[in-house]
Amino acid sequence: MRISRASRRTVNIARWGAALLAVSGITSGLTAETARAGGPGGDPGREKPTIVLVHGAFADASSWNGVVQRLQQNGYTVAAPANPLRGIPQDSTYLASFLKSVKGPIVLVGHSYGGEVISQAAVGNDNVKALVYINAIMPDAGESFSSLSAKFAPAPLTKALKQVPFRNGDGTTGTDVYVQPDKLHEVFAADLPTSQTDILGATQRPIALSAFADKLTGAAWRNKPVYVLVGRQDQAINPALELFEAKRANARKTVEINSSHVSLVSHPQAVKNLIVDAAEDWKQ
Repeated sequence: MRISRASRRTVNIARWGAALLAVSGITSGLTAETARAGGPGGDPGREKPTIVLVHGAFADASSWNGVVQRLQQNGYTVAAPANPLRGIPQDSTYLASFLKSVKGPIVLVGHSYGGEVISQAAVGNDNVKALVYINAIMPDAGESFSSLSAKFAPAPLTKALKQVPFRNGDGTTGTDVYVQPDKLHEVFAADLPTSQTDILGATQRPIALSAFADKLTGAAWRNKPVYVLVGRQDQAINPALELFEAKRANARKTVEINSSHVSLVSHPQAVKNLIVDAAEDWKQ
């Protein structure tokens, strides 16, 4: 049977209409799914913050590898810039300039000495929505690491350091501080295998001795949400000091785990969980 041209046009229009409805249904489904994915917690109106991770003394950004991997698996954009370890004025200024290059909300995380650096670098930066401190130092404005830590019994790390003089290209000199490699496992990373700590001892990055006496000019934890992780077996920073800092900063959440100073390496899941808590809370 021959179908007229008008009839064929009607059939084609019907087919196109059905196709458009099908596509519309698929698109609506994708839109709904995208909205459900949204930001942390599935809130479609929330933008996921960028997670910026700042390492501490005797380490480099690779110490965050296990945490970075887990955060990326959860869909977060992560940056772990190098911390120069030259002292608070230099390091906080460097980090503050890096933070200005990050668009949108930021959750800023510091380990150990990195806690001092993030405290000063985040001052006046409204994009930094939360601060996370991992086995960290958190001086107030006018305090240094030395003056703050003097309020508590010294950690075993203090007896396992060595000083090495250095000279800059302009002729000025200074002193670097290292952990004695044969003692690094005991006082820094007792919950890691010696095969790993032997490598850490050989590849460690020193911190300038002057950094221990540098006083903060500002402390962002005074007016930003704070999250703290404390390692109960920390031999580099007295755990009682870390708990004091958390209480003084009115931390929204304080987590204690059975960890050495390098919880970011030995317990990356626990560290990642606390960071995600901060990321999910920031807009509530």
